[in-house]
Amino acid sequence: MITLLLALAVTAPADTIPAQWTPHRVYDVKHKRYSDLEALAMEAVKYDVVFFGEQHDDGNAHQLQRGLLEAVARRRSDVILSMEMFERDVQPLLDAYLAGQMDEADFLKASRPWPNYAKDYRPLVEFAKAKGWKVIAANVPRPIASSVAKGGLEPVIAALPDSARFWTAGAFRCPKDDYFDRFGEAMGGHGPTDPAAIFRTYQAQCVKDETMAESIVRARATSGGNPLVIHMNGSFHSNYGDGTAERVRNRGTKKTLIISAIPVPDLDTIKPKDDRKLGEWLIFTLRVPTEK
Repeated sequence: MITLLLALAVTAPADTIPAQWTPHRVYDVKHKRYSDLEALAMEAVKYDVVFFGEQHDDGNAHQLQRGLLEAVARRRSDVILSMEMFERDVQPLLDAYLAGQMDEADFLKASRPWPNYAKDYRPLVEFAKAKGWKVIAANVPRPIASSVAKGGLEPVIAALPDSARFWTAGAFRCPKDDYFDRFGEAMGGHGPTDPAAIFRTYQAQCVKDETMAESIVRARATSGGNPLVIHMNGSFHSNYGDGTAERVRNRGTKKTLIISAIPVPDLDTIKPKDDRKLGEWLIFTLRVPTEK
């Protein structure tokens, strides 16, 4: 029997294989109460853009991302999956793979997937593919962001050739505001300590935010109708409604919903009020201890 079940799981279409259940608790910030993923999905389908903020190494959050896609798919068909994890210049490859014009091995060889793609992000892409959804490679190419961190926003962007300029947003805004302050705090001792270097690193963050925001808004505008975009990104890009989320609103798309996934050591001792400013919905996941 076990062998049969495994065989069915391997051969079943991607949209019929349910996400693996994982311990979690969903909190509705507006109503100050615990809820569930289905209620979150019912709310999410009312918006233009939903941001799912993750910790990139939180495997349980990735399971719940897939679960949310399934729940949304039962309620809407006009959905676009947008991802920080792919960069704009690989969009043609992603389109070709989704259309069945490129096999997966060739796609992965050329598209620079993140190291945890197979385990954490492939289930999202395969589900979208099975549903016929567009998937957007939203982020700026890493070499451009790295160059900005080293040389500053204006000179690096001005020096880009036309062939590369298309891979970044057309306009940038990078003020020293609350987002900048939180960015500095988040860096702590993990980055440069020189104020000028810190600001250049922050400018690279702004380039990512602006580019992802433009990618999201452009995808909605060119898709016809009024599709729902679900954007997967590191939570810092959308917590507090800052970062990419703010840049989307600045481009005229106001109906946004922020979900923040927060790994915790114990699901029974959560204090949601400590995190309620992060987003409209919080998903607490059980932190799995790192094996030594």
